[in-house]
Amino acid sequence: MTEGNFVDYVKVYVASGKGGKGSTHLHREKFIEKGGPDGGDGGRGGHVILKGNKNLWTLFHLKFLRHVKAGHGGDGGSSRSTGADGEDKIIEVPLGTVVKDKDTGELLFEITEHEQEKILAKGGKGGLGNWHFRTSTNQTPRYAQPGLQGEELDVILELKVLADVGLVGFPNAGKSTLLSVLTSAKPKIADYPFTTLKPNLGIVAYRDFQSFVMADIPGIIEGAAEGKGLGHYFLRHIERNSILLFLVPSDAKDIRKEYEILLDELKRYNPEMLDKDRLVVISKCDLLDEELSEELKTYMKQHFKDVSWKMISSVAQNGLQELKDLLWKMLNP
Repeated sequence: MTEGNFVDYVKVYVASGKGGKGSTHLHREKFIEKGGPDGGDGGRGGHVILKGNKNLWTLFHLKFLRHVKAGHGGDGGSSRSTGADGEDKIIEVPLGTVVKDKDTGELLFEITEHEQEKILAKGGKGGLGNWHFRTSTNQTPRYAQPGLQGEELDVILELKVLADVGLVGFPNAGKSTLLSVLTSAKPKIADYPFTTLKPNLGIVAYRDFQSFVMADIPGIIEGAAEGKGLGHYFLRHIERNSILLFLVPSDAKDIRKEYEILLDELKRYNPEMLDKDRLVVISKCDLLDEELSEELKTYMKQHFKDVSWKMISSVAQNGLQELKDLLWKMLNP
């Protein structure tokens, strides 16, 4: 999937259908000139429905969809016949889609399962025909109910990436490079910050035809929880990952400090993120000679007793199989 095709935020105006009006028909046939009321009910207006589709990975197909309107209900007829229901409009979305009210920011619901359906805008109820209003004192009522109006809503659809492993790190930590060597994904790679502007997903092939999904999230900077850099744009994608893989380059000035800044940004955005399994991976270890490599191992043993860690090189492809084995064990304890 190219970066331009990854869309994770769209605004849509939705309107359900109006209910059909009830009929005021009076029964007439040969030899019956003044029959009683037999007006049928109006049909309900169409719903606007969101439906989960596990085969979708992005909201790209909704990028240019600005308005979604369901059909109106049909009017009631004679012989107590009910009007046809309005046509429902079904919008298919990828799993992990969050729906919010554009005006209030209120979270309405989430779509997390395949073929899960939620009514976003409910169709208006059809009006009752005059048959319902007959009484002993008014045997030929000449009125019926109009149909109820449908609902109108401006909504925001946000996608939170569903991945087993989320790559977390500062810009230029080597996340895209790692994703490109572990999977067949082709993220944009360059030597300047914020090369990755949108999440990239890749499937990591494991032993015996098994696999798991890895997501390269745009780089964190200090203050991201307050919206600096790409701010909340990427932080929401980390919420659904099972494992957080913290990637810190071996040439970082202070590896422990970088890790703690990353942790702090996640905590300020959503404290529940710290409950996820964590793994610290030191990248770019091909830059180190044997002596520096041993020094780094000693440093890691002293300063990272509270979390699992691994040293790798994506370019030289050192330690990658051991990393996959470790991630698989964490995902399948």
